[in-house]
Amino acid sequence: MTADDTPRKAGPREWIGLGALALATLAVSFDVFVLLLALPHLSTSLGAGATQQLWIVDIYGFMVGGFLITAGSLGDRIGRRRLLLIGAAGFGIASVLSAYATDPVMLIAARALLGVAGATLAPSTLALISTMFGDDRQRALAIGIWAGCFTAGAIIGPVAGAVLLESFWWGSVFLLAVPAMALLLLVVPFVVPESRNPDAGRLDLASVALSLAAVLPAVYGIKELVRYGWRPLPLVALVVGLAFGAVFVRRQRRLADPLLDLRLFANPTLTVTLVAALLYTMLTGTTLVFVTQYFQSVDGLSPLQSALGLIPGMAVSTVSMLVAPILARRFRPGHLIAGGLAVVVAGLLILTQADAASGSAPLVTGFAVWCLGGGPLLALGTHLIVGAAPPEKAGSASSLTQVSSEFGYSLGIATVGTLGVAVYRAQIEVPGAVPPAAATAARENIDGAVAAAGRVPAELGEQLLAAARDAFTTSLNSVAAVSAAVMAVVTVVALVRLRHTPPLGAQPEAAGPDAAGTAGDTADGSAEKAAAGQV
Repeated sequence: MTADDTPRKAGPREWIGLGALALATLAVSFDVFVLLLALPHLSTSLGAGATQQLWIVDIYGFMVGGFLITAGSLGDRIGRRRLLLIGAAGFGIASVLSAYATDPVMLIAARALLGVAGATLAPSTLALISTMFGDDRQRALAIGIWAGCFTAGAIIGPVAGAVLLESFWWGSVFLLAVPAMALLLLVVPFVVPESRNPDAGRLDLASVALSLAAVLPAVYGIKELVRYGWRPLPLVALVVGLAFGAVFVRRQRRLADPLLDLRLFANPTLTVTLVAALLYTMLTGTTLVFVTQYFQSVDGLSPLQSALGLIPGMAVSTVSMLVAPILARRFRPGHLIAGGLAVVVAGLLILTQADAASGSAPLVTGFAVWCLGGGPLLALGTHLIVGAAPPEKAGSASSLTQVSSEFGYSLGIATVGTLGVAVYRAQIEVPGAVPPAAATAARENIDGAVAAAGRVPAELGEQLLAAARDAFTTSLNSVAAVSAAVMAVVTVVALVRLRHTPPLGAQPEAAGPDAAGTAGDTADGSAEKAAAGQV
């Protein structure tokens, strides 16, 4: 690389712009976590039934998952900053509508709008970061800060939400995002340059419709199968989604300017890292569900105490995502990612040692360890995915990281989560004196066992709870063990397939076809990328 080819270092303007973009990340993270705190309050106030409560929670994720691919591609076409500003305005308006909803239907509609707006934020901010920071080292650090804001929001959001709920009405928690979006709208036009694909064609509306017809039924089907078991409607929805997905893929292959360029997946760095991120979300996200259930149903912690038990892991994750890009200046990102995943395996194995009498300490420790190990994958992996794509496809590549998270969690609950439920049902030994109705509820899940224990004599209830807690702990151990085994395989694959990725800022090696193909994806001429992407 010559002096003329050296990427321009980002200055104060770019770092201020990063701060503004981070506001969007924080706001989205706030919304996800504060809703769970506010749900009991708003359900009572609005008179929301059980089905309406499920839609209040789920509709946001449905819409985000459905519109991510479209949003990423749309940003490449009309401008990522423009799409971000539109999405931020929509997010702020939808937050206000959610806060002042007068009935469950209005709240569901407002959260649907919130999901559509939210789908524009992550791919737009990530794509803008990739073009603002031409220097490879600075870009990786900026992405680490961006990713760290998700976990920072997970720490700040519940605390701020709890304070608001103590002093104000339930809708106040939705207003947390409004100041952040207002500040973003004021600052971003002055410090963040516009970027787009100057040669992009018109948006293919048929592809947009096909992507929605594929994603929305598939996500709905998976969630409902997990929640209610093998029922006809969710199965039909899943099959319909897969069928439309096949049609969508065929159409993308024929179009000169597709909504999702499938040629991106021919890049080994992008594909390996994306699959690793998908499996990480799938396995650790599912395990976390069992961990939080253990906190409350086995160890008897309150929701607030359970949230506090996760804070050490969230804090460690934030630090890990900030430190990983700095370490990657001296060490190969592939080695850091693989080493981090080995630490994730160790954290999951710690969870296999928990029992019904051990308390939450092993789980808090295991969660913190796996969060420490996951930082390099989340920060450097995102950098590799975005850096492996051409600058004109930055929006589409950025959306892929979010799609993998959305589908990873749902697939994890549907597969590994189902395994955990099966283990629980096979292990629980309900005392013979428990009435049939209570016994049936106890065999369904541990929440049913806790409820059933309250409807029988105290001594019998304690026996039932002891059996349920033992069975659930065994299911948690099983989920953690399976997750650790799969993550061990992912560790080896990442080490082998990403081994040639050079340290950040280093020039690619000429170490054979595989090395050239991989290293060239991550240490290419970043100045050319920035020049092509910025307007």
